[in-house]
Amino acid sequence: MDYRIIRLTDQPEIKERAAEWFYEKWNIPQEAYQESMAECLAEKSPFPQWYMAVEGERIIGGLGVIENDFHDRKDLAPNVCAVYTEVDRRCKGVAGALLNFVCADMKEKGIDTLYLVTDHTSFYERYGWEFLCMVQGDGEPDMSRMYVHRA
Repeated sequence: MDYRIIRLTDQPEIKERAAEWFYEKWNIPQEAYQESMAECLAEKSPFPQWYMAVEGERIIGGLGVIENDFHDRKDLAPNVCAVYTEVDRRCKGVAGALLNFVCADMKEKGIDTLYLVTDHTSFYERYGWEFLCMVQGDGEPDMSRMYVHRA
């Protein structure tokens, strides 16, 4: 499988396609992704940032870095969000490559601690993430797992 990881800031022309792709995966309004991506491209701060794994012209995976991924622990920032790999490309290291890339990229921007909210219980540990605590998601009945990655 031949793919590359790109930063939205390096290929701003894919913003609309990327916003649509994330919307299709997570059902968060496309406008929310467009707004966050526009803020990313304005480059006023280290985040938000958006990253995609691209195979040819196809987006096969992606994730973002935002201040807060819709939970009650506003002090735990920034958050890796919207981690997704296309079903037919799973178990091939795409998500791990994205996670490693974003951790290194954010460290270059001076951010060496990242947080991530998930319901997965063993996936992120493979990539150096540690369970930190439970958090309450906005409007969610159940608590979610918060992980931390320190570079």
